[in-house]
Amino acid sequence: MSAPTTEIKLNFRRYKDGDNKAGSLRDRIFQSSFTYKCPTYIQSTAPCQGSCPAGEDIRRYLQIVRGMEKPPVGMPWQEYAWRVLTEANPFPSVMGRVCPAPCESGCNRNELEDHVGINSVEHFLGEYAIANNLKFNKPVVAATGKKVAIIGGGPAGLSTAYQLVLKGHAVTIFDEHEFLGGMMRYGIPGFRTPRSVLDAEIQRILDLGVETKLNCHIGKDITLEQIRKDYDAVFLGMGAQAGRALPTPDSEAPNVVTATAFLKAFNDGRLQHVGKRVVVVGGGDTSIDVATVARRLGHIEHSKPTDAESAIAGRMAHDVADISAKQGAEVTLTSIFAISKMQANQHEIEQAVAEGIAIRGGLVPVGIVKDANGRATALRVAECEAKLAGGKLTITQKEGTEQDIPADLIVSAIGQAVDFTGLEIFDNGRGAITADKNYQLAGQAGTFAGGDVIRPHLLTTAIGHGAIAAEGINRYLAGEALDKRPKIDVHQFDMIRKMAEKGLKLSENHEPMRGTYSSDVAVHNFDNRSSRYVIPHDELFLGHFTYNPRKLRHVITLDEKTALGNFEERLNPLTEANAIAEAKRCMSCGMCFECDNCVVYCPQTAVSRVPKSKASVGRYVDTDYNKCIGCHICKDVCPTGYIQMGLGE
Repeated sequence: MSAPTTEIKLNFRRYKDGDNKAGSLRDRIFQSSFTYKCPTYIQSTAPCQGSCPAGEDIRRYLQIVRGMEKPPVGMPWQEYAWRVLTEANPFPSVMGRVCPAPCESGCNRNELEDHVGINSVEHFLGEYAIANNLKFNKPVVAATGKKVAIIGGGPAGLSTAYQLVLKGHAVTIFDEHEFLGGMMRYGIPGFRTPRSVLDAEIQRILDLGVETKLNCHIGKDITLEQIRKDYDAVFLGMGAQAGRALPTPDSEAPNVVTATAFLKAFNDGRLQHVGKRVVVVGGGDTSIDVATVARRLGHIEHSKPTDAESAIAGRMAHDVADISAKQGAEVTLTSIFAISKMQANQHEIEQAVAEGIAIRGGLVPVGIVKDANGRATALRVAECEAKLAGGKLTITQKEGTEQDIPADLIVSAIGQAVDFTGLEIFDNGRGAITADKNYQLAGQAGTFAGGDVIRPHLLTTAIGHGAIAAEGINRYLAGEALDKRPKIDVHQFDMIRKMAEKGLKLSENHEPMRGTYSSDVAVHNFDNRSSRYVIPHDELFLGHFTYNPRKLRHVITLDEKTALGNFEERLNPLTEANAIAEAKRCMSCGMCFECDNCVVYCPQTAVSRVPKSKASVGRYVDTDYNKCIGCHICKDVCPTGYIQMGLGE
């Protein structure tokens, strides 16, 4: 069972104790009979979406879950929300489990009591889609006759393939592994991402008509020249599946391995037990994965010292673990940062500690202690102070603080590297690929890249790269210029499109306009600023919202004993009722959510609801500028910040 959490009370106060007058509000109201400053309706990007590397239209699918935007006739709301979500991210069930959810860190509700559980709602929708065998709709556009080669079948490559095939292009994925998935398969343990879930979400993409050529390494099995000859465009999404060795002397010892090699051996089924003492060097999510895998694998009493490194090197699979009683492994994780400043997800850190993993912060590796056979027997560390500023890491070692941590296996989880074998032409000299904002390589028209080959980061970052690169590839294949990308590059809600779906059409304009109050050539004083403005919490009327604790997913927390040999999933999805309740906690930042505050509080009755026949999502109220005196009250009581004050013609 998960540990009980301390209840956090609402911390936003509109007035201090003893205040009984809205002095600041009074000062903002104009003291004249009228003003040209009248309400305008401004759609902005919500900070959750602005923080999402995949650019999901989070606010919109939460509106669907809560029942504010209705699905098409005959379609369940769960499916409709899933289809909106997957316009940006085709892996909601995977990401709902493993994404560290930067969207939740950006959520404005953090200013109240706690963020909206966006990741948990995403998880719920992904599970619904798998349980109900939902498929992506086939492309509605005609085939273009253009062919695109995707090198690498990880999250970046699969995301690019998904977006491109929907645009009518023929897509082939080349991958050197036996199965698709990249780091989702070979870098994340199955108890965090069940393989049945990953396979289901990958198969949906393949069912759209994406071809695959597996066990095929570009540069070895087929030349890059041949690829460029056979295809109209190329996307490089090889990932960074080569680990980085420890930057210490003697790191080449046979029982000092990288995290990527360790996790791949485990996910391939070769690694079945580890040594008695395992030391992991890192501090990020990958290091937590390594530590928890080692804790589950444990060790066996009479194993050979070389078993683990032989399995990781791919030379053997030891079956002795099946017939020998396993014992727990002593797992220590070290980080140069203090535990409170580690980059790993805080929840995963807490789970690792509960499982008996010793986490020690503020330690930098300085050497390897070896025996007469050249095998590591301990990791030598020293106390340090690490600072990260402006993208530059500074580590200050404290003299005289060296100590040895005994180890039978040492795993380096300090970063990843790209394998450029056969593709050296793309190496920018820093072990990565350089691309522009469209993810096209400079001086190489038709060649694009994304994911960890650009910069090792989150899986959801790679998914976002793929979507943007697919747009660039599509424009390139159409012979169009690759323009500058928006300042805020995410999948935005299109109210004009929503109105068109309802049959509402705007008239053509044939003369100079003076505002849109009485004209039907545009939405009444509406502006979509989503591509350039993320709305902050101080633009919202937070006093509208009451304390509403987050609905938490059930997490199975293991201890030192129950973790051994336990490869079952620990994270359960929300119930339908809790998913709806969690979506209702969304404050709909930057978009009307039909609270009626502006209608109720307008002293001039200048604000009124749009007739239902002309209304749509986000198009709920109008202002009669003949009545409006510009008092700002509607703006002040707008919970979402959708109403701003502008010129009122």
